[in-house]
Amino acid sequence: MARYTQAVCRLCRREGMKLFLKGDRCYSVKCPVTKRNSPPGMHRQSRRRVSEYGRQLREKQKARRTYGMLEKQFSLYFKEADRRRGVTGDNLFTLLESRLDNVVYRMGFCASRAQARQMVTHGHMMVNGKKVSIPSYLIKAGDIITVKPTSRDINRFAEVREAAVRPIPAWMSFNQDALEGQILRVPTGDDIETVFEKQLIVELYSR
Repeated sequence: MARYTQAVCRLCRREGMKLFLKGDRCYSVKCPVTKRNSPPGMHRQSRRRVSEYGRQLREKQKARRTYGMLEKQFSLYFKEADRRRGVTGDNLFTLLESRLDNVVYRMGFCASRAQARQMVTHGHMMVNGKKVSIPSYLIKAGDIITVKPTSRDINRFAEVREAAVRPIPAWMSFNQDALEGQILRVPTGDDIETVFEKQLIVELYSR
């Protein structure tokens, strides 16, 4: 499976905002965006006027990097969103939010989507009592996500039980002590709070 392997903090600096790719580090004073909020590279101080295409590209890159995908996979999600009935932008983020790795992150099992993807890939997560090791697996309403019994003593999951309860979206529930979450309904456009301009992404792929 292809994935980005370079310094992820460079991606946040390139987009000029925190994409929360490093978990707890993003909330600390060590965050590079907080210390030096400028694009990486030799000419990082130079600022040029951004074209309409440039704005569309940046929005797409922000979303793609936030959810941890390369271009080919992200474009496939857009094609599926465009094929479905409804608003394409809302459909796109419904699909992205419905990915198992994102659900594991949203429930608070992990501090970042990258860590959630690793937990899923390593076989620590179960959906409806069956082990699922595919990060892109799409959850459905009523699905129950739990930690595999033999994985409950891993330090990360022990920390989850003791950590302060993290706010979770209204379309899911989470039992911190039992390390179990349930999907109450598939997220809709109104459920998903994003910092992205969805229409710009749609316009980019519609060129």
